Amino acid sequence: QVQLAESGGGLVQAGGSLRLSCAASGISSVINVMGWYRQAPGKQRELVADMSNIGTTTYADPVKGRFTISRDNAKNTVSLQMNSLKLEDTAVYYCRVVRGRYNYWGQGTQVTVSS
Repeated sequence: QVQLAESGGGLVQAGGSLRLSCAASGISSVINVMGWYRQAPGKQRELVADMSNIGTTTYADPVKGRFTISRDNAKNTVSLQMNSLKLEDTAVYYCRVVRGRYNYWGQGTQVTVSS
């Protein structure tokens, strides 16, 4: 059974930093894409950043230059370093893993940025 364990969310002041981590277990084959999405209250879930198993990255425009995604293929982990956080980064952040035609989601971790 595939499980995604997220950690690292919390409360931070604007301009601060947080690091999110996600560990995937129960997967024995190559994970194609690992990434992070977020959903703010009243808004749709949106891509923050993802990375393929060969290192290709995608970032949403609002986080470019502030967030950095990294991945350890041997450990099936993905992390998101978030710097210069803004109020509008407040959301529930979800880890997502794609393996073949299957999608898996974490339970979400709250990130709250205060003024």
